[in-house]
Amino acid sequence: MKLLRLNALAPNFQLPKTVVTIGNFDGVHLGHQAMIAQLKELAQQQNATSLVIIFEPQPLEFFKGYEAPPRISSLREKVEYLTELGVDYIVVAKFDNYFRSLSAEEFAEILKHKLNASALVLGDDFHFGKNRQGNSEFLRQYGFDVTNLKTIALDDERVSSTRIRQTLATGDLALVAKLLGRPYSITGRVQYGDQIGRTLNFPTINVRLNRHKPCLQGIYGVEVICETTSLKDKVQTDNPNQNGIAGYAPTALFGAGHVGTRPAIKQDQPEWRLEVHFPNVSANLYGLLMRVTFLNYLHGEKNYPSLEALKAGIDDDVEKLLEFRRNTANFPF
Repeated sequence: MKLLRLNALAPNFQLPKTVVTIGNFDGVHLGHQAMIAQLKELAQQQNATSLVIIFEPQPLEFFKGYEAPPRISSLREKVEYLTELGVDYIVVAKFDNYFRSLSAEEFAEILKHKLNASALVLGDDFHFGKNRQGNSEFLRQYGFDVTNLKTIALDDERVSSTRIRQTLATGDLALVAKLLGRPYSITGRVQYGDQIGRTLNFPTINVRLNRHKPCLQGIYGVEVICETTSLKDKVQTDNPNQNGIAGYAPTALFGAGHVGTRPAIKQDQPEWRLEVHFPNVSANLYGLLMRVTFLNYLHGEKNYPSLEALKAGIDDDVEKLLEFRRNTANFPF
């Protein structure tokens, strides 16, 4: 796979013949996966390469800022999932004032001459260009071979990013896993926090979210894998009681995850955080790239009246999540 930035392509840049699909691909869910499968099949038939155009930021993030729908996937995660699906090129289009002002004709010219598109695979409600003036029929008249993928459904309901966001908000992680074709996870590097967890005797890692706000909020049982090294080796000590709770994957650790703004802690400016407490672990994990997979929803975020009440609440949460781990021998879904 080759990753390209549309606004950074040289004027004389030329790709081999491509078959293109376009969209946010937030979550790279079952519907997106069906579209990629159709894209690859058509590219093979036409002896062409497959190319996916994604937008960064996503258009609604540009127009609505913080009020935009929360992201399912960061840019890194999208690229990773699309790469696993075997596409040849991923083109990131910077969505800014220049891009939003492109007419349908100007965008079609980019497809034809800059990206050498001969055919497109699009959703049945696809629109593009200034004021959404372009659609599949416009592209057909412009000379492209356009295939429209029919809606993908699960349990007689359309699979969509909106449905996944709503399902994540309810805590139904098993259904989310079905809609995505994989368990839901967030990938980010461990960064420095305010270390309040240490004062409560519950040290946590603070995982960068890489999105304006997440789709889920509350307390979760999580499995954590380090993408660059073995997490279990990283926390290995001479004391077996300090090596953490094993996850389900060979190198993973089980932890208590928190996603939210921590209303029980006085803050000048609350911010979204993803924090994970590993029971029986003390290790320096700063800078490591972690994948946090959400396994079990315990409850929503609570506003405790004091730090003492917060500590008691965390203690109870951790014990309940450890009980979940003891009672779940295999990966839960």
